[in-house]
Amino acid sequence: MYIVTSSSAAVLRASRVRLLSSFSSISRTLASPHPLQSSPSLINYRSLSFSSAFRSLRVSAPRWSHGFDWRSPGSLRAQIRTDAPVIERFQRKIATMASENAFKGILTSLPKPLGGEFGKYYSLPALNDPRIDKLPYSIRILLESAIRNCDNFQVTKEDVEKIIDWENTYLKQVEIPFKPARVLLQDFTGVPAVVDLACMRDAMNRLGSDSNKINPLVPVDLVIDHSVQVDVARSENAVQANMELEFQRNNERFAFLKWGSTAFRNMLVVPPGSGIVHQVNLEYLGRVVFNTDGILYPDSVVGTDSHTTMIDGLGVAGWGVGGIEAESAMLGQPMSMVLPGVVGFKLSGKLCNGVTATDLVLTVTQMLRKHGVVGKFVEFYGEGMSGLSLADRATIANMSPEYGATMGFFPVDHVTLQYLKLTGRSDETVAMIEAYLRANNMFVDYNEPQQERMYSSYLQLDLADVVPCISGPKRPHDRVPLKEMKADWHSCLDNKVGFKGFAVPKEAQNKVTKFSFHGQPAELKHGSVVIAAITSCTNTSNPSVMLGAGLVAKKACELGLEVKPWIKTSLAPGSGVVTKYLLQSGLQKYLNQQGFNIVGYGCTTCIGNSGDLDESVASAITENDVIAAAVLSGNRNFEGRVHPLTRANYLASPPLVVAYALAGTV
Repeated sequence: MYIVTSSSAAVLRASRVRLLSSFSSISRTLASPHPLQSSPSLINYRSLSFSSAFRSLRVSAPRWSHGFDWRSPGSLRAQIRTDAPVIERFQRKIATMASENAFKGILTSLPKPLGGEFGKYYSLPALNDPRIDKLPYSIRILLESAIRNCDNFQVTKEDVEKIIDWENTYLKQVEIPFKPARVLLQDFTGVPAVVDLACMRDAMNRLGSDSNKINPLVPVDLVIDHSVQVDVARSENAVQANMELEFQRNNERFAFLKWGSTAFRNMLVVPPGSGIVHQVNLEYLGRVVFNTDGILYPDSVVGTDSHTTMIDGLGVAGWGVGGIEAESAMLGQPMSMVLPGVVGFKLSGKLCNGVTATDLVLTVTQMLRKHGVVGKFVEFYGEGMSGLSLADRATIANMSPEYGATMGFFPVDHVTLQYLKLTGRSDETVAMIEAYLRANNMFVDYNEPQQERMYSSYLQLDLADVVPCISGPKRPHDRVPLKEMKADWHSCLDNKVGFKGFAVPKEAQNKVTKFSFHGQPAELKHGSVVIAAITSCTNTSNPSVMLGAGLVAKKACELGLEVKPWIKTSLAPGSGVVTKYLLQSGLQKYLNQQGFNIVGYGCTTCIGNSGDLDESVASAITENDVIAAAVLSGNRNFEGRVHPLTRANYLASPPLVVAYALAGTV
């Protein structure tokens, strides 16, 4: 009698996948879900057939070496029966190798204050290795994962030693396996993953096996947020109208994802209109600490969106990966990654009045791009941390892809615990999180003396030095202090075509294009704002800047100022929470008066779903070669991303988005 471990099962699955790789066609009828679950039928969804993709491969695909026709399912079953004894012997050998965790001796009970226990955990202090005390907190999460998953097959004791000796091994570009605790998907990149799972079930069904065995082995959360577009703006019914169009365009995709949510265990699908994936992850999905079958361990996540890093602000290690890596993690396989260097970024002082988290993150992005952090972790620390809210930290973590790092990590501290309570996590859950992280030396208490940690390089920023700024016109790290913006724009018009230049002749720089907008006289010139969007998970998750935008709109209304009607304005909150506090504060009505009506709950303008400009505006731009501008509270401003007709795109805080919309020009 032997125990089938996850590793041996993985080897068996891999062996079977090798046998199934030449399977010729996939049935049009998807496999049935778990017997205890009901799921909507997809028989009538003919376009969900996946067989056509394989027809072109039939000519080149090999036949079985002993003469069976690979196109015959019966022959395939015979092949499996032939190979079964070999697989069985190999499985026994692997099961013997990986029968127990090599570090079971450090499995420790975590007691509750009033008796009982929260669970057991793999204790890093129990290793009695002084090198661990100097490790960055982000590396400790990798270490705990390696220890917990050490089976001497997929993860070995040598891998654990590499991480413990990080101070020396990161310089050698060594590779380590990493098993994330969960996987995060959005609808654009998540649909192919669910399709692959459906294909695997279909193949299992055709072979006469139990298709219900095909399920993700780790929790998978899929948030639908990339489909909504700003077709309707400046209207009280914009949300309803845009959602109706979203469902019309994506009916088949949504039906398929609905089927997947009921057919697969361990999978949660968050429906359209709920919010942006990263803000939903921050407010609701992030666990910080898992308790699975009585074993406690840190939350970690990989996602099929580059801004998965936003969760790093909550003290959860997370970053974006490709679809193949995500599917591998879903099926319980370790990811191979180079052990990264960690840049220690020390924050001191406090932000001045009028300076926002957006100004801070644009400053940090510029500094880190100059420093060079590609392929590295960035870990923030220092006394300045106490003055940053969790929303501020999430804003900085969100833009990790823009400054080039794998992630920008903020270790868990009291601010994190306060946020968890604020977002509805129970007192018992928060107590468990704090107790576990303190016991395993993963909690930062800035009220206590800090032991010095080792980093591969260091940076420092006094928060008092940060000034209001925006970034553009074509790259996120091209930061421009607000007081220098006018001069910078004129230099961009003069400069040759490039990241900071449009090469506009002097005599054409002040040209004014007049046109008619719905019967009203209107005009555009170089730098005129035609899109002003409060959008993106980067900023809409931050109450301070969202309320600031509302206050700017309120002041403008009191002064009798109005945004020009030909500017396409929009507000796309990251979750319903934003709408609630804007309504309860009484500020949403002022935003509505300035045209910033809520248009939907999703990525919208930030990913290019800004919708069409009015025909008269679009014609004026194209016919007169106007360098039109967009101002958005997003994270990327590459030319052509926001809208094909806006060649100058600036990233700004929500209050500045409203201000530039009122000004009408950059």
